[in-house]
Amino acid sequence: MNFAATVLTLYPEAFPGALGVSLLGKALSEKRWSLDTVQIRDFGDGPHHKVDDAPAGGGAGLVMRPDVAAAAIDSVALNNRPLLFPSPRGKPFTQAMAREWAAGPGLVIFCGRFEGLDERVIEARGMTEVCVGDAVLMGGEVAAQLILEATVRLLPGVLGNEQSALEESFEDGLLEHPQYTKPRIWEGRDTPEVLLSGDHAKVAAWRKAERVRLTQARRPDLLKD
Repeated sequence: MNFAATVLTLYPEAFPGALGVSLLGKALSEKRWSLDTVQIRDFGDGPHHKVDDAPAGGGAGLVMRPDVAAAAIDSVALNNRPLLFPSPRGKPFTQAMAREWAAGPGLVIFCGRFEGLDERVIEARGMTEVCVGDAVLMGGEVAAQLILEATVRLLPGVLGNEQSALEESFEDGLLEHPQYTKPRIWEGRDTPEVLLSGDHAKVAAWRKAERVRLTQARRPDLLKD
């Protein structure tokens, strides 16, 4: 079964976006995975298809209505796919989550806008809130593309070299080692001699040491366990 992605959004024209270029776009055209969008406004209330209203209790902005959101969600056949809601208060998105979802049938992602989504529909439809970073975006579209890119690239046959995915940051709890290529010397900066030695064991040891060094310096939280 191919990986199937469905994105519910007020801006379907944002897709496929970055998902339609390079290896991801090639995999999409080769039907290694599929991408569909659902226009949330089609389920809006009244002649103007209203999708939001003032927040209960007062305050700035507007909140997406639960009846509208639920109608849009219920129009999609989940087929055992997780229903995600990108949100700053969600569980941090990780490589482990991407790998888990890549092994499944696909994802359904609801892209919020305005001040957020009525809590009742999040609870009633069992939506999983996912945070892609400690920052606030205008809506969920960019976050949805990030989640899908990280997940889809792990599908069989998408990457040109499947082995490369096993040596990347977060795959084993460490950040990736530094990378170098030609020219050997650039602006007075030399490529580490060990990488030119031809000794695969020494190269592997250097890379492992660099991964530990970088992780300790930049993401010590990854080493706590």
